[in-house]
Amino acid sequence: MIYRKVGDEVRLARAKRGLSQEKLAEKSGISTQHLGFIEQGRREPQLKTLRKIADALGVRVKDLGNYPLTTGK
Repeated sequence: MIYRKVGDEVRLARAKRGLSQEKLAEKSGISTQHLGFIEQGRREPQLKTLRKIADALGVRVKDLGNYPLTTGK
């Protein structure tokens, strides 16, 4: 699954910073459930969501993997 890499990268970056899913979700302004689905590869993250997560982690969006970007209208 193509979205699995993004989820793996988010999970690894989160773990490296010692953040729980709850704390990262809070810092990025998304729900814990949504973050969990992204990490599991069950949900396609939109670019704006990846930007929020990347900002909260202090990384660039491109550091979270290669994936098709959706704008989420």
